[in-house]
Amino acid sequence: MEYIRWTKNLVKEALSVRRVIVISGARQCGKTTLTKQALSKDMIYRTLDDNKMFSIAKESPADFVKHDKKTMVIDEIQKVPELLSEIKIVVDNNNAHGQFMLTGSADVFSLPQVNESLAGRVKNIKLRTLTEGEILGTKPNFIEKILKKKIPSQIQGYDKQEVLDLAIRGGYPEVIFLPKKNRKDWYRDYIDILISRDLKNIANIRRANVLNKLVSVLAAWSSKYINTDDICSSLEISKNTFIEYFSLLQHLYLFECVPAWTKTDYDKVGKKDKVYMCDTGLMANILNWHYDNVALDSDRCGKLVETMVFKELATLVDLNSEYSMYQYRDRNKREIDFIIETENNEVIAVEVKSGSKVTSDDFKHIKWFRDNLVKDKKFTGIVLYTGQDTLQLGQDLFIVPMACLWS
Repeated sequence: MEYIRWTKNLVKEALSVRRVIVISGARQCGKTTLTKQALSKDMIYRTLDDNKMFSIAKESPADFVKHDKKTMVIDEIQKVPELLSEIKIVVDNNNAHGQFMLTGSADVFSLPQVNESLAGRVKNIKLRTLTEGEILGTKPNFIEKILKKKIPSQIQGYDKQEVLDLAIRGGYPEVIFLPKKNRKDWYRDYIDILISRDLKNIANIRRANVLNKLVSVLAAWSSKYINTDDICSSLEISKNTFIEYFSLLQHLYLFECVPAWTKTDYDKVGKKDKVYMCDTGLMANILNWHYDNVALDSDRCGKLVETMVFKELATLVDLNSEYSMYQYRDRNKREIDFIIETENNEVIAVEVKSGSKVTSDDFKHIKWFRDNLVKDKKFTGIVLYTGQDTLQLGQDLFIVPMACLWS
């Protein structure tokens, strides 16, 4: 089954106004499928995973990028970044839109050997693994529903067990069709290929065993603020090595950081980023988590569910350039999991609870944030939980079923 990606319309719009489009995302997240959904038949497709194409691109990059179609698709562009300079020459001599669509499972413009940014010519689009909404074929309108306070009163069929099952499965298209017993092998092979093969395209890794261990350690830190000293001590690596390897894992779209909300004069606000693994299925399988050893463990359950919400919200934010996502923590131990801010001075504060019960105490940090830091903005505070009923606490506070993210 082929899923229609929410990013499709974003890509089609970019093709009509930019000369070059770059679609980046983790390997096997569906980039090739998306390009075929968004493009007309007047295109030529070349993948650098093909050894013959790779050799031609390396030996004669100028000839490789020549084409007489409306659009040339070059898959896995990070393998031959030298092509970017030749693409620049082509599009500088021809200002037609949609000439090149480049896809990559690494952030090609972040590579140390890449000096060409294609600034002013390129539109960068991130593709994540499938959201539940994309799997179900629903519309990406959760943020709009919250802003307009048009939230369904009840959503049937998604209790805590169902939410955890979805999180443990993850969003890689191929995994969705696999029997549960085969998923762990798929994820293990996936990580092995990334570290043993894909990383060679972007870096000279001398300690692959350390990188493997770091992936597991960071997976366990997902939804938390990283303590670099603790990680370096446990892996017996230097801070510089950690920074280098963590950056590489972000370039491969395995991990992502959510920045702190600091738009205030309040002097106790924290400024640390929060780290998340980009797919909960990969996270759970790396850590050998399954329903039985997660459901009754509040720490594991909380990390997994919050990471799932991160991926769902981040995908929605990606679709609209007017949205930005942050998190909040201060030295008085007030924390808010996610803050979504719009260019129209609207703010949504989101707390995530993996359980099916919410009390007024779960809103205390949201209320403080509303009353002290964003009094001049249109505000909505929500607690997402694994129950089925929407409840309203005052004019701008809501208890919302987690399934509202995709229903």
